Amino acid sequence: MHPFRRRVRPAVEAMPEVEISEEGNIRSLHLGSETIQSSMDLDDPPDLVLSYSRAMMGFLLWNDDPKHILQIGLGGGSFARFIDEYLPDAVSVAVDINPQVIAVARAFFQLPEEGDFFEIVEADGADYVKIFRGSTDAILVDGFDGLQIVDALTTEDFFEDCKRALSPKGVFVTNWWSGDKRYQSFIERLLNVFEGRVIELPAATHGNVAVMAFRQSPSLTQWEALRKRADELEGRFGLEFGEFVNRLKQTNQQTAGHLLI
Repeated sequence: MHPFRRRVRPAVEAMPEVEISEEGNIRSLHLGSETIQSSMDLDDPPDLVLSYSRAMMGFLLWNDDPKHILQIGLGGGSFARFIDEYLPDAVSVAVDINPQVIAVARAFFQLPEEGDFFEIVEADGADYVKIFRGSTDAILVDGFDGLQIVDALTTEDFFEDCKRALSPKGVFVTNWWSGDKRYQSFIERLLNVFEGRVIELPAATHGNVAVMAFRQSPSLTQWEALRKRADELEGRFGLEFGEFVNRLKQTNQQTAGHLLI
């Protein structure tokens, strides 16, 4: 049990109850289980505490100036705070189906001010993404129910809708757990929809993987160029992009000089 853990919102019918815990300067959100869904450093709220959330921002290697970002799954607002701090010109929309998650995030997780650049939408992300057509530069999917990723966020139909929503240089990024027995079937569906333009970036801990799929083949695939880009981005965003490139090389298909996407 995490210190200072408390239930802050009762479960909505068919949805897990929302709890928060605090340990030292880290505040975390839980959905009906011990599993941490999202964490915030009270001394540095924009920092991405969990390794999977850091890995998901690896898409910035290919587009470090996105104009529109769609988040499916608000959680404790980790991406919202990071985007507000480091990508202030980006319009960010966070969609969550659970009204209690939204209420807790607003009350306890120092979300950015809602307005022209940040919006929260209470909706089913699998439905909401359908309103976009070639207009969002990144889709970040982190939709767990407390135990596993929501089924509706792993179907070929959902992936097709996300592909249609992306701009020409857009990237779809999802957080999956490599220990899920369905993991390989998820990958195969994504490969089919995105015509093979899929890479896996393992997080540093807990078996999470940031899986990325590209609307079009990116031009930046040379390892030397990727390492140069990583060096440029590390100081700007405070993330370990060099290590991301190392993990990409360990995990994905490649030639001597190129990442194959």
